[in-house]
Amino acid sequence: MAQLEIDVALVRRAFELRVALTLGAETVALIGPSGAGKSSLLRTVAGLERPHRGRITLAEELWLDTEKRVRLLPEHRRVGYVPQDYGLFPHLTVSANVRFASKRSRPDLLERLGIAHLARAKPPQLSGGERQRVALARALAREPRLLLLDEPFAALDATTRIRVRDELYDELVKLRLPTLLVTHTFEDAVALSQRIAVLDNGRLAQFATPDELLRSPATATVAALTGANVISGIATPTRQGSTVRLDGGGELPSNTHAEGAVHVAVHPWELEIADPNSSALTDRVISVGPHDGALRIRLGRFIVHAQANQHGNVAIAEGASVGLRAAPADVRVLVAGDAAVDRVDT
Repeated sequence: MAQLEIDVALVRRAFELRVALTLGAETVALIGPSGAGKSSLLRTVAGLERPHRGRITLAEELWLDTEKRVRLLPEHRRVGYVPQDYGLFPHLTVSANVRFASKRSRPDLLERLGIAHLARAKPPQLSGGERQRVALARALAREPRLLLLDEPFAALDATTRIRVRDELYDELVKLRLPTLLVTHTFEDAVALSQRIAVLDNGRLAQFATPDELLRSPATATVAALTGANVISGIATPTRQGSTVRLDGGGELPSNTHAEGAVHVAVHPWELEIADPNSSALTDRVISVGPHDGALRIRLGRFIVHAQANQHGNVAIAEGASVGLRAAPADVRVLVAGDAAVDRVDT
């Protein structure tokens, strides 16, 4: 099984990108805030960026070793690379775009990706989803040992995005290639990857499965990227863990032992609407709308996902005050500043 090993340092304008990753025949998603270094890492692996220090190997092939002054040129790396803008030649037909990568016609790839009927069309005549499939066909025409996908859904509308994402997942399962996927959304990362690498300001904040990121985020940034509500506060130790008095008022109990300035992370579906007169935490309703068959309740400081009947007799209307509860096991307490945190497995 081909294994990709990356250990690089690359100077960017605002920081130094330093990442070490190892992946096998799997899809690893790179997520993080804009400017965190995701696309730079992809371009470095492809050979389009030159790091000042590093080593990259794919199975038995040495692609980069700055100490040994080895740097394999991009055209000699068996990489299928799909950039954000797809990089198609607008003056060439679909068939010619794919042929450019392999120096021969590939009707088999066009058929496999469902674009054979577009062989004579040119990119300006195609939809976003069709252009994405052409770009993937051209990447696969190189018969790559590694696939690099940089924001492959950026140009797609919401409905097309889901359909094309499902099609891409099916293709990745068939390929079983080491694949690095850059995306800004946690939903895309979960749908396509087996593991997720979170980059923040040029550093690897966490590398784990989607479930591990949801259950045990390493930082407040990781928690926020998974869609959790993140709010700061002051933790006071208790026998069961700690109680966090939140900035803006109210408190939440947690099973995590902590003391001092912290961040609290709790997912929207882990919060329960309650009577404000009997809750230690209250907030005001900003808006209510549908979300995946449930309600999305936007509050002043929190987002809550709830079934229509979960809030009992509590009024859920714009401007209403509601109480909030969460199980202590679901309230994750993360280090902020000089806080002391002793995580408890539950």
